[in-house]
Amino acid sequence: MNALPATEETEVLVVGSGFSGLIMALSLKRRRIPFLVLEKADGVGGTWRDNTYPGCACDIPSHLYSISSEPNPNWQRTFAPQPEILRYLQGVAAKRGLMPSVRFGAELTGAQWSESDNKWTVRTTDGRRFRGRVLVLAVGALHIPLLPRIPGLDAFEGRTFHSARWDHGYDLAGKEVAVIGTGASAIQFVPQIADKVQHLTVFQRTPPWVLPKGDHAIPTETQTRYGTIPGLRSLHRLRLFGLHEMRHMAMRRHPKAAALGRSLADRHRKRAIKDEALRAALTPRYEIGCKRILQSDDYYPALARDNVRLETTPIARIASDGVVTADGVLHRADAILFGTGFHVTDGFDAMDIRGRDNRSLRETWRGGMSAAYGTAVTGFPNMFVLLGPNTGLGHNSVVLMIEAQVRYVMRRLRQMRMRRLRSIEMSATVQERYQREMDRRLADTVWQAGGCSSWYQDESGRNTTLWPGTVFEYQRRMSRAGLRDYIIKEAV
Repeated sequence: MNALPATEETEVLVVGSGFSGLIMALSLKRRRIPFLVLEKADGVGGTWRDNTYPGCACDIPSHLYSISSEPNPNWQRTFAPQPEILRYLQGVAAKRGLMPSVRFGAELTGAQWSESDNKWTVRTTDGRRFRGRVLVLAVGALHIPLLPRIPGLDAFEGRTFHSARWDHGYDLAGKEVAVIGTGASAIQFVPQIADKVQHLTVFQRTPPWVLPKGDHAIPTETQTRYGTIPGLRSLHRLRLFGLHEMRHMAMRRHPKAAALGRSLADRHRKRAIKDEALRAALTPRYEIGCKRILQSDDYYPALARDNVRLETTPIARIASDGVVTADGVLHRADAILFGTGFHVTDGFDAMDIRGRDNRSLRETWRGGMSAAYGTAVTGFPNMFVLLGPNTGLGHNSVVLMIEAQVRYVMRRLRQMRMRRLRSIEMSATVQERYQREMDRRLADTVWQAGGCSSWYQDESGRNTTLWPGTVFEYQRRMSRAGLRDYIIKEAV
């Protein structure tokens, strides 16, 4: 009989090593609370490790899209590209001594709560087992590629891959290429490949709202000032925070804010696209902000190239040698690239997480994701979710949301330690009340009432992804939330 693999024990198990997992790990290490980070890959970085497609970059300014306690005065560009963000995260993990606590190749397959000893047991694909008093899920939302179900895809004889699984070994030069999807990833990689391929066909279901990005290199002297003048970088970050908070007005459908956004986008489109028919095809028919607002200075010019075609006729099927649209036209392709996003509202379905009374998180969220403060789920004691339901943003940096959540979790951990609590479990009444509030507040936002459907919504049409308020409101609310919301099991 084969012996069970050795079990590694600690106090807190953190699953994932992207921004969420590393911010959590930094706080635990600072407070000297024993922890392990379980990472499925062979390096830290999460989304910024997995997405390596050409042109991949952040659409939040670098100095705002970074960890508050780990400032980087030397960001090279206004909007950091993927390699620079990954180097930043790797540098933080190494500098702060987090690497010895990371277990690589440890992809979670299941997690089980034990009522007898109030601990979580995590199983990974390589057969290892880990046990801890507290489980923190920091897996993020943008890590499981979503491939559309198009008839005939298996019959295609060319090369296919998703933007998050970019095949850098496949040479696109001189090829006829089809791109399916026109979201945040596609508008970054399309301009990077348009001048390399023989012909590019971009299949668009609905056009995105695109604003100018204004990305540029940050001068060396500016970087030096940020690193040497006390408070200058912090003031710049605070200014960026305030400017992005004001963007929330458009999400609340404030007439003047929405009009300003539309005007900027319309002028941007008109400057870049001279062909009236193409410009009309690229003009959204829904309110700005309903889908994710995109930023790019080179997407529209790429679509205006002679070797690029925007195709708006719906796709009917995939043939062995290309894409067939509903009008019967075959668009030949040597390769099909998918910029179709990720499993967001169903991203936890692949994980078998079982709480009290063997309750399955997958089944619990079958009718839609729900968590009090986007962080704690009733029926799952001593478990927290970072960037959980209704914590995403359409206007500001999610790093700020993560930090507010981590501060909240750390306060709960300190209380558990001080009072020697065996377990804490979010009250069902509190969670239900919170979810009703989210549904009510989201109902009249642009995301729900703006005339579109998006990945923010689940199959039933509920927005289980975004936070309806400002970041400042969430930070304040999380600082005031307390142990009174929980069912507590005291120490014996």
